[in-house]
Amino acid sequence: MYTFYLIAVWLHILAAIIWIGGMAFLGMVLAPYARRPEQRDIAISMIRWTGMRFRSIGWVCIGLLILTGLFSVSYRGYGWQDLSSPFWQSSFGHTLGLKFSLLAVILLLSLLHDFIIGPRAGAISQTNPSSSQARRLRRQAAWIGRVNLLLAVVVVALAVILVRGRP
Repeated sequence: MYTFYLIAVWLHILAAIIWIGGMAFLGMVLAPYARRPEQRDIAISMIRWTGMRFRSIGWVCIGLLILTGLFSVSYRGYGWQDLSSPFWQSSFGHTLGLKFSLLAVILLLSLLHDFIIGPRAGAISQTNPSSSQARRLRRQAAWIGRVNLLLAVVVVALAVILVRGRP
């Protein structure tokens, strides 16, 4: 069973690296590059193609993070019976609850970004890239991406606290 736990932890860390690294790359490398004047002709299609490609990878990573995270909590001896009020008052339960809450926000923002705002921004940008609606939707998508990246980094910090404990 310990071997499965180690594999789950490894997959959990690998999925987090790919997901967070991909978001960081999109926001800190690709988007600024696409905004350069010489990239104006291909920027929208480049961002759209990259976003669609990463969306698939990102959701696989999110699924792996959820599955391996639940397995790891279970392996550490916590089950459904422990999810009562006293559990959430403990240091571990409080930190886990905060992590779960942030994950719920990340999931909602990701759904909004990937399946509503992002596709709308892409469709409108293809027909009329300079319209105010296209610019507004692109800004919204960018801000949701930034917030998700920030929240994901906070979740990593909470994961470290869960594993290493609080002083």
